Amino acid sequence: MATKQNLFADFSPTSAEEWKAKITADLKGAPYDKKLVWRTKEGFDVQPFYRREDLNGLLTPMVAPGEYPYVRSTRLNNEWYTRQEIQASSPEEANRIALDLLFKGVDAPSFTLAASWITQEGLSALLKDIEPTAIELNLSCCVSQAARLARELTLYFQGRGIDPAKVIGSIDYNPFKRELVRRKRNPDWRAEARGVVEAAQALKGMRVLQVDAYMLANAGAYITQELGYALAWGAEMLSAQIEDGYTVEEATKRIKFNFGISSNYFMEIAKFRAARWLWAEIVAAHGEEYREVAKINQHAITSQWNMTLYDSYVNLLRTQTEAMSAALGGVDSITVLPFDTPYGSSDDFSMRIARNQQLLLKEESHFDKVIDPSAGSYYIETLTSNIAHKAWELFLSIEQEGGFAGAVRDGKVQEKINATNRTRHEAVAQRKESLLGTNEFPNFGETVHDKIPQTKAHHHSCGVDHSKEEDVLALDFSRGASDFEALRLSTEQATKQPVVFMLTIGNLAMRLARAQFAGNFFACAGYKLIDNLGFDSIQEGVDEAFSKGADIIVLCSSDDEYASYAPEAYQAIGGKCPMVVAGNPACRPELEALGIEHYIHVKSDVLATLASFNQHFGI
Repeated sequence: MATKQNLFADFSPTSAEEWKAKITADLKGAPYDKKLVWRTKEGFDVQPFYRREDLNGLLTPMVAPGEYPYVRSTRLNNEWYTRQEIQASSPEEANRIALDLLFKGVDAPSFTLAASWITQEGLSALLKDIEPTAIELNLSCCVSQAARLARELTLYFQGRGIDPAKVIGSIDYNPFKRELVRRKRNPDWRAEARGVVEAAQALKGMRVLQVDAYMLANAGAYITQELGYALAWGAEMLSAQIEDGYTVEEATKRIKFNFGISSNYFMEIAKFRAARWLWAEIVAAHGEEYREVAKINQHAITSQWNMTLYDSYVNLLRTQTEAMSAALGGVDSITVLPFDTPYGSSDDFSMRIARNQQLLLKEESHFDKVIDPSAGSYYIETLTSNIAHKAWELFLSIEQEGGFAGAVRDGKVQEKINATNRTRHEAVAQRKESLLGTNEFPNFGETVHDKIPQTKAHHHSCGVDHSKEEDVLALDFSRGASDFEALRLSTEQATKQPVVFMLTIGNLAMRLARAQFAGNFFACAGYKLIDNLGFDSIQEGVDEAFSKGADIIVLCSSDDEYASYAPEAYQAIGGKCPMVVAGNPACRPELEALGIEHYIHVKSDVLATLASFNQHFGI
């Protein structure tokens, strides 16, 4: 008879202190905390390894799927709606696109409606041959038209014998969009929101109050900022409905959270788990009897902040990992933006790829078959707790100062997010935050000026004059790559692109490495590059550079050799073009005393350096 044997009995357990001692020894004197502990922008530390004991005291591992506070899931499956945005110039065109998408795997079409479409005739054309109770129906229009849309939609369903209560989806009414995007105050948002909710009374399954936290993400917000402000935003609308006489259950079913997804893979998974937990706590604060209705509805949209014009196919890598984060995080629906979104309009190919990115996760990777697959991960459980606590601190601070509406009215939210955006832009400029294809390893020779339309496609007027409203600070939606792209577009459109010549000499390994570094550095501005295997003398290299029409000569060698090579090269060039030293050698003070002023290295502000060269060349 077979007996069970504990194969681990022969091995003594290893404590965390022993692991840390071994790692410290391998670091050979380098400080453990400085080398391996990651201080996140969210304000907490991430350790290089986690163990079972790190879960001690955490509440999240004790929760089952579908149970309060829903950190693992609000349901007993991991299925989500595949959503795709539809932009069209007429309701008939939008209908044709939607029918095609429904046959190709989309089950949550999202329409953007012009004001002129919000009639019985317009809705009939838009929804022709579409069974609204078989899909998640999402409709977007100007905030001033949302109540009208809800009324017309109710009449449309009733006129066709469809029970409006059986239609699920959303009407995109965001009471703070005017302040956050258009720089216009909306002092009557409470009355306007009340009107939208009243107009949608028969549309029981339509969530009409939107927490568009993805706007904060697209403006560069850190994850805890996005979550903390989203919770305050949702709590504000929840309280407003309760004050208007609605029950907590009725109010929660009207609110939808639309989150962004950054490329911070594990932290995004943890964010969606933390969002379920914290929203449940907020709702249940109105009474333990509301725990059953304290389930957040989360839609996730891939980020625009980290999308790039140049090397746009890299956007596919970003959106794929982002979609994975959202799926593993257990959201209710996902929009994957096409990789060419920065161009202003997308074609059929990019739309198909975006759609299929989700279908691949479902049909091939089976992400929809396992509930909360990250549960029990020491790392993700700890991240969930850390993010939740930081976001909760922010939420409480907003509540103590009077709530989200007041913070937006006073511009406090916008100021904080815009400050984060500036900080992240500085990090991109210095390559502390990488955007592949833009500030790291650019696609040499690529041009994009002919791909960017002058106006946004299918912009619909709401028919309301907002110009008379009072100004307020708006969010800054400049993407992380926008500064580099503006620089490179200027170079691209110049009458002549500067030519950068690599004068490689001396130590073989160092000259090749530095030539590669310098090539990637200057390619970020779209300069033409001439690389070389090496020269036997400085004069030979300088002569070759001038024969090739070099506008910049980059000296590529080792730090030790720069003491002799750099002065010789500087004298040979004779001021005919800028000379750049690839590196930050110890002899730099002596070289600067000779007049050698340009150096590029890993600590350089890449954007500022390239901008100064563009200015030098009159670009």
